[in-house]
Amino acid sequence: MGCKVNYSFSGLTETPDTFQVNFFQNNADLVEPGLDRDFTIALQDLIVNQTSSQLVNTGGEVIYEGEIVEYRISPMTATADNTAAQNRLTIGVNVRYINTKDEEKDFEQRFSFFFDYPAADQLTGSTKDTAFEEIFERLTQDIVNASLSDW
Repeated sequence: MGCKVNYSFSGLTETPDTFQVNFFQNNADLVEPGLDRDFTIALQDLIVNQTSSQLVNTGGEVIYEGEIVEYRISPMTATADNTAAQNRLTIGVNVRYINTKDEEKDFEQRFSFFFDYPAADQLTGSTKDTAFEEIFERLTQDIVNASLSDW
């Protein structure tokens, strides 16, 4: 099979014909229900939307697998009375990228990103949705750029 040519803002010029994204298990100390499923789907969706590659369940030309290794909420800035003014949610994923056509392109790498929000807000509802959306957007784009930029 050959490569398909795809022009996009991401800088990808050629992409694999097929790819698979295996389920990213949540191995973080703090487990957020559904985070594993949501991240896996976000990575699949980004690759489908930015490339002409076909998503497959098995036998992908390139394979993404790994696990969520960090889900942490930490206070960031303090007010005059030593209470947190902002909190930071950090999500980290360990990714193993397997290129079945060229094993020299295989890698294992950790990616992480964060979202800051007012300490008075709880990480629920729209705040959580926005945090996940922004973090996933950055993580998935960084993963795709690291793996497919030189196809």
